[in-house]
Amino acid sequence: MIIEEIRSRLFEMQDRKYAGFQAGLIPNVSPERMIGVRTPDLRKYAKELAKREDVDDFLEALPHDYFDEDQLHAFILSEMKDYDRCIAGVSTFLPYVNNWATCDQMSPKVFKKHKDELLKNVKKWLKSKDTYTVRFAIGMLMEHFLDDDFDAKYPEMVAGIRSEEYYINMMTAWYFATALAKQYDAVIPYIEEKRLDAWTHNKAIQKSVESYRITDEQKAYLKGLKIKASPK
Repeated sequence: MIIEEIRSRLFEMQDRKYAGFQAGLIPNVSPERMIGVRTPDLRKYAKELAKREDVDDFLEALPHDYFDEDQLHAFILSEMKDYDRCIAGVSTFLPYVNNWATCDQMSPKVFKKHKDELLKNVKKWLKSKDTYTVRFAIGMLMEHFLDDDFDAKYPEMVAGIRSEEYYINMMTAWYFATALAKQYDAVIPYIEEKRLDAWTHNKAIQKSVESYRITDEQKAYLKGLKIKASPK
């Protein structure tokens, strides 16, 4: 069975010290779920597995027991060349994604060639009740729709999200910081008009100011737009 084969291989690549390091970076994943396989090794292994006809047996065995299996799953999906198969796999997997690392490192290459179809799914994912499905949707808008495919309606979609979830709000801030670097004139009104909640607004400004892609003049202006905490 490929499932047992994969797990055995992962433990062969185990680095216990790295597992401890990862546990500190991803606090909402139990340390017991961390095997400790380094990311380059997982990516290399995923490329091997993506070519196998029996890999679907592993991809369908959800939920996985280990974080490293989730990571491997994300990397296998990222290698798929058939869009329909890939998007179906991503949609099935997303409800099981429970941490920022697996969410953010899942980036299917084939999506670049199917922007129109991808956008339909992004709009659906943005309405999800699952934290990391929403985060993934924002990430896809940031990765694929801030350059030549940019449209003013996309930041409007992200600005409309209201959540108490840290990992959604952090991705929203990251999106707007990146959007300011790439589409400043179209996006600065969202900051000027305070279209985001206060925490996300200030975090987006912080990330923008830290970016080398924002000019010194823009940084100075953005600093003046920070929302000051209300006195208690």
